[in-house]
Amino acid sequence: MAGLELLYELVESSISCPQDAFVCFLHWEIVSCGYKCVGTGDAPRVSKKKSESLPANWNASPELYTLYYVSDDDKNNLLAKVITADDSLIINVMNPETEQVADLTVNISDYIDSDNLHDFSRVFSDKRKLKKLIKSSILSPLCDGKEKQGTAAKQRASTHTETIPEKDYDSDPLRIPFAGRYPRRSDPPDPLAPFVTGGADRDPFGGGRGGMIMDPLRTGFPRSGFDPSSGIPGRLPPGAVPPGARFDPFGPVSRTRPGPDPDHLPPPGYDDMFM
Repeated sequence: MAGLELLYELVESSISCPQDAFVCFLHWEIVSCGYKCVGTGDAPRVSKKKSESLPANWNASPELYTLYYVSDDDKNNLLAKVITADDSLIINVMNPETEQVADLTVNISDYIDSDNLHDFSRVFSDKRKLKKLIKSSILSPLCDGKEKQGTAAKQRASTHTETIPEKDYDSDPLRIPFAGRYPRRSDPPDPLAPFVTGGADRDPFGGGRGGMIMDPLRTGFPRSGFDPSSGIPGRLPPGAVPPGARFDPFGPVSRTRPGPDPDHLPPPGYDDMFM
C-alpha cells in the first residue's frame, strides 16, 4: 500500500467524516490498478489532466462522491460513485464504454475508526481486509475482466487465421472404404478397337471386369440349375435370353403356378347369403 499514507496526509486537513477516509482508500486502490483521476462528476474534464491525487472539491457532499478515472493507456474509463445510506456506504463503479458495473455495500464502522480520522496509523481498522474486499468486488470484475476479454479476442483472431486442417477420411470408423478413395475411372477407348468398350458387360464370361457393383454371377455362391436361355414355358420363349447373360426372373420359374392356399383366411361374411 505504498503511497496511501502520503495521499492521506495530503488530504488529511479536508477529511471531516468517516466517508471521506473510505473514499480516500478507494481512490488509492483504483489508482494502484493503473488508473488516474481526471476530476469529479459523471464525465471527465475537457483538459483530462491525470493525477494520482484527489481533485478539488472531491468531498463537497458527504452524501454522494463522484470521481472519474482514465487508464494510463487512455483505453478504459471508470466512473466511481459512493453513496451514504445511514451507517453504510454503497460503492458503484462502472465502465462507461462497456457499461459493465461492479458494486459493493459496506458498514463504515467495520473499516473506519471515526475517533481517529486524523491519525493514519489508526483510522483504518483492517487495511488488508478492506483492500482484499475492494479488489475482489470492484477491481477484479472491471480490470481483470477487461484483460481477459482482450486475451480472448486475440485467441479468437488467431484461431480464424489458422489454416483449417484437412479432414482425415481414413480416421472415420463409419466410412466404408472405397477402392482408390474415388470411383475407378474407365480406361480410354482404344482407337484401333472402338467396340471394346463395354465388352465386359456384353460378354460376362470373357474374363473382363463388369460394371455392375453387385454381379449375381460373381457372388461366389452356388447358382441354381435354372437356365434362362431355355425359356420359361408360357411366358418366355427359348432363346429370348442370350446364353450366360445376367437375368433377373420377373416371376416364379416353376412351370405350374400355385393356387390359393385353402388355409388362407376367408373374407368377413363370405358365408352370408345377404351380402
